[in-house]
Amino acid sequence: MAPDIHAVQPISHLRTTELASRPFPELIDQRLMQFDPISLDDMDAVKLMDRTDTKFLVPLALLPDLLDRFSDHYRLLTVNDTRQCRYQTLYYDTADLRLYHRHQSGKLNRFKVRARTYVESGISFFEVKHKNNKGRTVKKRIPQAAVSPQLSDLTRGFLNRFPGCEALPLVGLFWIDYTRLTLAGKQTAERLTIDLNLTFRNEARQIAYPELVIVELKQNRAQESVCRQVMKQAGIRQGGLSKYCFGVMNLYPSVKQNNFKRHWQTIRKTQQQHAAFATTHYPLNRNASLVH
Repeated sequence: MAPDIHAVQPISHLRTTELASRPFPELIDQRLMQFDPISLDDMDAVKLMDRTDTKFLVPLALLPDLLDRFSDHYRLLTVNDTRQCRYQTLYYDTADLRLYHRHQSGKLNRFKVRARTYVESGISFFEVKHKNNKGRTVKKRIPQAAVSPQLSDLTRGFLNRFPGCEALPLVGLFWIDYTRLTLAGKQTAERLTIDLNLTFRNEARQIAYPELVIVELKQNRAQESVCRQVMKQAGIRQGGLSKYCFGVMNLYPSVKQNNFKRHWQTIRKTQQQHAAFATTHYPLNRNASLVH
C-alpha cells in the first residue's frame, strides 16, 4: 500500500522557549516515546541488503520536528527498551586510500570495508558494501568475535568473494562512532536510519559533529515515501554524504577532496542553521532550501 503522504502535517518549527529551556537529548527522547516499537525479528522483513540509498544532512535542532512528522508513519526499532543504539565502526582502506579515491572520483563498482560493533549487545560484524554500476548498494557481512585493525584469516577469506577488493592490502584506519535511530515504514518496505552524535577518530585526532544528523532512506527502488515528503516540506534536499568519506575529509585533510568541496559548504551551512534554529524562532519556509 502506498504511503498516505497527504496525511503528513506541514513542518512547524519548535518554539524558541522549548529549545532554550530543554536540552536536545530530552526533546528527542520525548519524541521517540510517540513511536510504535518494532523488534529485531520483525525488522528482518525489511533488511534491504540490496537497495537504493538516499541521504539527507539535517541540523540537530530540526530533528524533534522531523520525528513528530515521522511518528505516525514509521515504527522505531526497540531492543530491551533501548531506542537509541550506539555503533562503533572501524573502516579499512589501503595506506594510500585507494577505496576513498574511487569514491572521491565518483566511480561506480566501488567498495567500503568495515567492522561494526553494536555497543549495547557487543555483537560485531565484518561488512563489505558494494556500489555497483547500476547505482545500487549491496551489503554482505559475516559475524566475528572481535574487531581488529588487522585482517584475520576469516575476514581475508570473506574478501576473496569480491573481485577487485580481495587483493588489496587493507588495514583498519579510523573509527566512526554514532548513535542510531532505526525506523521501519508501517505501510512501505523501507528503512530510515537517523545517525547523530557523529565522532571520527584515529590515533592522531578526534573530531565530533554534535550539531549534525545524517538521515538515510533505504528502499528497494527510489520511490515516493513519507520521508521524502517531510524533507521536501522542510526544504531539505537530498545529497550523498558518505560517513566514510566524511571521516577521511576530517582525519586526513591533506588528501585530495576536490569533488567534495560542495559537501564542506553543505556541512558549514547546516551547522549555521542549527545555531540559528536553536536560538531564533521562525517558521520554516517550505520553498526555501536548508541544504544546498
